[in-house]
Amino acid sequence: MTTVSRRKLLTRGAELIGVAAVGSAPLALATPTPGRRIPFGACVNEGAFARDVAYRDALTTYCQQVTPEGGLFWAGLRPARDRFDFEFADRVQNFAQANGMTMRGHALVWYAAMPDWTKQIGSAAEAEREMALHIERVVTRYRGKIKTWHVVNEPIGDPTGDVAPLRPSIWLRYLGEDYIEKAFRLAHQCDPDAELLLNEYDVESINAISTPRRQALLRLIHHLLSRGVPLHGVGLQGHIRGRDEIDGDGVRSFVAEVQSLGLSVHVTELDVIDDSLPAPIAARDAIVAARAYDFLNAIFAAARPSVIATWGITDRYTWMPMWYKRKDGQLNRPLPLDESYRPKPLWSVIDYFCQRAAS
Repeated sequence: MTTVSRRKLLTRGAELIGVAAVGSAPLALATPTPGRRIPFGACVNEGAFARDVAYRDALTTYCQQVTPEGGLFWAGLRPARDRFDFEFADRVQNFAQANGMTMRGHALVWYAAMPDWTKQIGSAAEAEREMALHIERVVTRYRGKIKTWHVVNEPIGDPTGDVAPLRPSIWLRYLGEDYIEKAFRLAHQCDPDAELLLNEYDVESINAISTPRRQALLRLIHHLLSRGVPLHGVGLQGHIRGRDEIDGDGVRSFVAEVQSLGLSVHVTELDVIDDSLPAPIAARDAIVAARAYDFLNAIFAAARPSVIATWGITDRYTWMPMWYKRKDGQLNRPLPLDESYRPKPLWSVIDYFCQRAAS
């Protein structure tokens, strides 16, 4: 794992994006190359969406696309084997439609966020039956409304040395690696006009993890395409590890190859993990913005992504403390708006790239 000194990180941030920020002041960036604006999106936190007017206002102010944070996960949708609960996902869809936004489907098949009753699945036939029922019911309900689905989320597992295998799951256990192909074919049957994506994380940094994961994802993409699977694009989550520099060459090469295969590229869950970054807000925000700049700049060097979306809109509501709580007791600052809904340097970087044409 590459270690970078605090001085080097701060210097790097200033060089890359002209950081002249104090606290939450937005950055001043060069005028972007003219072009059709790329949509910006964010996931929607259920509790905040229900009770916080300022939160909903932030979504309508900044977003052109939204994703229900957990509203389309199995655990949220299927509290019991014979019952589907679309209440939250429907509310987000109605909100999106009323405000001229689109809604993204995340995610149809994942190893995590599974309801307890799925532990009773005990055969390949039962696993395939439940997956087919789920995809048919969910995709059909939003046919024509959700135009992009993350069909399989995080299929690549943790690497052992230079090799990253498929991630263990109930689907891999009973259906083998064919579960991925089956999921895509089922989704395509239910909505032939929908754009279908693989969505993956931890492929962008200079460390011992990202390179084998990126290589494994490419192998999977080639395998699916060789079998005629209706795979249309790749989602790069972008939960960036703040302590690690971005592998610009690796990301650029990966995106170039994905594009050469005729697939679209999406930034789907961008935020920056800041648990090990310096405590001072101005310094931390500068590093967070620099990491995002490097990541997006590497993507744009090869292709213009279809969307730039973050996993949340404000530091007030973020998943980060669940796994990456800061030891100094300070709040995490991974997102474009701070806890008071003020735009941060990260927002300036995102807004710059949303307006920028591909290199």
